[in-house]
Amino acid sequence: MATKKRALFIRVLVQARPYWLLLGVIVLLNVLAVSLVLLKPLGLKILIDSGFNHAPLPGFIAGFFPGGIDFRTVVLLSVALVMGIALLENCYKLVIWLLNTVAGEKLVLRFRSNLFDHVQRLSLAHHDNMGTADALYRIQYDAANIKTLLIVNIMPLITSSVTLLAMLAVMFSINATFSLMLLGVIPPLVLLIRKSAAKWKQQWNDVKTSESNAMSVMNEVLGAIRIIKSFGRESIEAERFTDRANEVVDGQMRVARASAWFYFVVGMLFAIVTALFMYVGAYDIHNNRMTLGELTIILAYVAQIYGPIDVITRNISDIQSSLTSIKRAYALFDEPQEFNAAVQHVPCPAVRGRFSLKNVSFAYDPAKTVLSGINLELQPGDRLGIIGSTGSGKSSLLSLLLRFHDPSSGTIQLDGLDIHSIGLSDYRNQFAIVLQEPLLLSTTIAQNIAYGRPEASREEIVKAAKNANAHEFIMNLPAGYDTQVGERGAKLSGGERQRIAIARAFIKNAPILLLDEPTSSLDMHTEQMVIEAIGRLVEGRNTFLVTHRLDTLRLCNIILHLEKGKIVDVIRDPAPSYLEGKKALYTQQLQL
Repeated sequence: MATKKRALFIRVLVQARPYWLLLGVIVLLNVLAVSLVLLKPLGLKILIDSGFNHAPLPGFIAGFFPGGIDFRTVVLLSVALVMGIALLENCYKLVIWLLNTVAGEKLVLRFRSNLFDHVQRLSLAHHDNMGTADALYRIQYDAANIKTLLIVNIMPLITSSVTLLAMLAVMFSINATFSLMLLGVIPPLVLLIRKSAAKWKQQWNDVKTSESNAMSVMNEVLGAIRIIKSFGRESIEAERFTDRANEVVDGQMRVARASAWFYFVVGMLFAIVTALFMYVGAYDIHNNRMTLGELTIILAYVAQIYGPIDVITRNISDIQSSLTSIKRAYALFDEPQEFNAAVQHVPCPAVRGRFSLKNVSFAYDPAKTVLSGINLELQPGDRLGIIGSTGSGKSSLLSLLLRFHDPSSGTIQLDGLDIHSIGLSDYRNQFAIVLQEPLLLSTTIAQNIAYGRPEASREEIVKAAKNANAHEFIMNLPAGYDTQVGERGAKLSGGERQRIAIARAFIKNAPILLLDEPTSSLDMHTEQMVIEAIGRLVEGRNTFLVTHRLDTLRLCNIILHLEKGKIVDVIRDPAPSYLEGKKALYTQQLQL
């Protein structure tokens, strides 16, 4: 367990490497500030011992007053020390607050950015299995704990430890008995911390899991808000969220109860020590073994020493919470990227478009094959229409072409090259995609059209929109091409979103085009506009078109019919009677 913690700390330090100098400056300032804590009671000691009891000044101050010092000067000196130390302390707090903020925010930004970049490169299988809410929680909340660990937990822990040791050393120089009495508290305190830390770790892990589960419900409901409203399930979903949120509350309460008892025991230990110090100190003063000023310093240190120990003990608990969150974030980091996406192989040559699928099979689950024994040859410029009943493997075939998944067996070649030998990013850049549910980003229409080629000029964006039959409706909007489309394009209709997606494919000008049910759920007028735009889009491109609308297949020169993951037939340049026969077959299946 200790080895795993050490390894996790090392990973955190490596992640923070660009900010080591800044973190080192913060540590140095924190250590130097310990001297201010030690000097705080000095003014009061001088006033009591040298002002009222006429004792000599401390040696390092007496040298400044070789002729002695009167009561008024002692008072002024004491006040000046108090004010000077306060000024330095508040200047330190100001500087350290700014440095902590800069370091903490930069740490979180870098960690979150790296994690977000990594999550984008995980396989679709991972995202399908894990969902988005858990990844969102780890990026937004768990990753932020790198700041909590290093700035909020570790830095005060270092400062408090140095402060504690320094106070013990000063107390030992004044009265060894008091230092030994205080040291006697340390062993039971360490045992208490070790016992509590193990319990806190498990409790915090349960809390983080519950919080992630609650966020999953919230993310799922808000993403499907139209369905929730249409079925009138708001109350049911609110109850489901409340149940998950109550698990978080229960977990937090378990942590709070354990922490409260811990701090109660620690507080009582130090109350006992303070009482003993007062008792022993009173007799030492009475017997002239120490001065009232020295006892004042010791009691001030005892009062202050609870602060560092309280920080140490509290941070032991908080460190468990931070480590749990960081461990969750790194668990996401440790998920392998899809197909070694960062590794580039042979550069993708100028694509001609000759595809060869040889005995390709695929299964999401080993127990259930989705595609089996697919053999297909396509020449440059071929437009392949893919038909089949729901679940026949049409969209899965497109996923294999895009390398969202890899075949379980068999090979896919492009222009004679196994697609696995081509750098993934380079390979995917040869494709333009139009999906059944066009996904738009919450930016402007122009930015969505130019998403595949951000450097495109406004003239090129307008030309793509005209080719996609989108220019007219865009110009009727108040802000035209600068209109914000809303989250996932919510401010546009389905047909408008689809035409923006087609314009996006036009402007990318990729040699290979994938269309997955591009005309489903559209009214007849909009469908005709989309089909007309697709007709222009497919010209001169290798095209893969998945559709249930058989009329759309007239754009294709090859028809592939899939059923239950197997090829029923592949027809090149089908006669009109072939399509009519398929239409009659689908009509019969729908009636059944």
